[in-house]
Amino acid sequence: MSKNRHHVRIAATLAALTLGTAGLTALAPPAARAADGVVPGDNVAKLPISSYAAMVVDSVHERVYITDDRRSSYANQVHVYNFQGQKVGSLPTASAPSGMALSADSRTLHVSQSSGILAFDTETQQRIGLTYTAYDVPCPRDVAFAGGKEWHTETPYLTTECDNRQTWLYGTAGDRSVSTGWNATGRLRLTSGPEVPDRIVMAQDRNTGEANPFLTTLDASGDTLVRGPERRFADAEGRGALDMKDVAQSPDGQRIAVADAAYGTRLLEAADLSDAPVPYQPLPEGAKASAVAFSGDGTYIARGAAATGGTPDLLVQPADPASGRAPLEFAFEGALDGDRVASRGLGWSKDGSRLFAVTTNTAGTEYWLHVIQPPAAQYDSRFTGGLSTTPGRPVVGEPVGIRGRLELDGPAPAEPARVTAVRHDANGDRRLAAVEVEADGSFTVLDVPSLVGDATYTVSFTGDVTHRPAEDVTLAVTVDKAPTALALRAPAEATKSVGLTITGTLTGQGRALPAGITLSVVRTDRKGTGTLTSAAVAADGTFTVNDLPRATGEVTYEIGYAGDDLHSGSTASATVRVRR
Repeated sequence: MSKNRHHVRIAATLAALTLGTAGLTALAPPAARAADGVVPGDNVAKLPISSYAAMVVDSVHERVYITDDRRSSYANQVHVYNFQGQKVGSLPTASAPSGMALSADSRTLHVSQSSGILAFDTETQQRIGLTYTAYDVPCPRDVAFAGGKEWHTETPYLTTECDNRQTWLYGTAGDRSVSTGWNATGRLRLTSGPEVPDRIVMAQDRNTGEANPFLTTLDASGDTLVRGPERRFADAEGRGALDMKDVAQSPDGQRIAVADAAYGTRLLEAADLSDAPVPYQPLPEGAKASAVAFSGDGTYIARGAAATGGTPDLLVQPADPASGRAPLEFAFEGALDGDRVASRGLGWSKDGSRLFAVTTNTAGTEYWLHVIQPPAAQYDSRFTGGLSTTPGRPVVGEPVGIRGRLELDGPAPAEPARVTAVRHDANGDRRLAAVEVEADGSFTVLDVPSLVGDATYTVSFTGDVTHRPAEDVTLAVTVDKAPTALALRAPAEATKSVGLTITGTLTGQGRALPAGITLSVVRTDRKGTGTLTSAAVAADGTFTVNDLPRATGEVTYEIGYAGDDLHSGSTASATVRVRR
């Protein structure tokens, strides 16, 4: 077992989990980091398995049980870990174990092997029973505990085609299996838990014999299993079929979450399996759902995914998607931590103090156990004093600072907190780069407005490992055109017969002035005012005006730029005394 620390960048926070192993990186844009850029609290154990079947968390005895369903003598054991990620023992089996289920009182662990269902005392770690199954076959079984009984699946074929053959659901009577009569093509996945003691969720794996797999619930409170609602997800054209990787029931029994590799994380009403009114936000682009688990108190949900590179593999957020809070996003991408969350690879301790995650490499030949601990406490945060801009009136194409102050309760963070901002204008939304908050709470978010007119800046603090998010603060501004200026160079005197030359330069702030600009030229003398030929502006902003005055005396030349979509107009004048 190793305990590692690694730089993490947190994209959003709610009840921030602390993750800090080598190769475990939260995604940009960063919102906060712990001291020295690392966050303690993630113990990582390299698992001695080359395939993965199931994980069971026993909060009463603080044990984590993991099975490897390889068909070899080396896999004939259940691996036992404590809540610190240390291996503390194993439970011997006669053949490779697969499915597991914990009794409602956490006193008995039921483990399937090819010849039956074993029972172990979780206090003594000794085997206390064996239920003989109807068949002794190589296919792995799912196991559930509901209604005070153990339930398991059977695929009664001497074959390696376990995923595409008929599977039956069995209960128990004494030490014998009893068929329930329920069966379907392909593997049947069972989910149960002490929080909902009488319900089994049964889901059909995607397989070659069933194009539209089902999800259903079974009431195990009586002597006979009673099926509840059933749902298939494909539409009339066959699109959207379920590709179930994991199922979790909320502790209050009201909702069921499904990790669907073809869809993401589905949230269903347990009463009728209809979609919840507010869904979870989609997983990041390129991530396929692989696991899901509710925290023991029902406050949070962990969503695992199979993704590559820096794409998040683990999202942790409030269980109620209507909260609107963004999730913590973490990417496993290291040789010491795995590359993705394994299918059915998430589990919480009952008090929510630990999240257990099994990760695997891309090939699915190596596995790791992560023990993730949330922080002990979180504190409030808030923006104070509103926002202001520097300069006071923003100009298109010129830098502007959006200034404000963030107040944090509790201990000061070891590294600066970070705030983000979004500019909204007629072109839509543009996210600005995050900035660090100074020790006194002040910050300045930088922007270069690209559009003239009204704009609104919204500044956010999404929290850090010890602070809750602050309520967003907004500022409405009017963005002006960028100013321009004309500089003239004219002679003080000229003669009517020779004429005169005026040169000058047009400059502008913000974006570069457009090509092909011409300037108006107006001459005023004792005979009146008239417009002369316009002056062309060169690429470097210079221009020349040549004129033969028509009258002696003081002659004034006014040169003007009309402006464009991004630049305001400007004028300049020069007076020349003209002699004969």
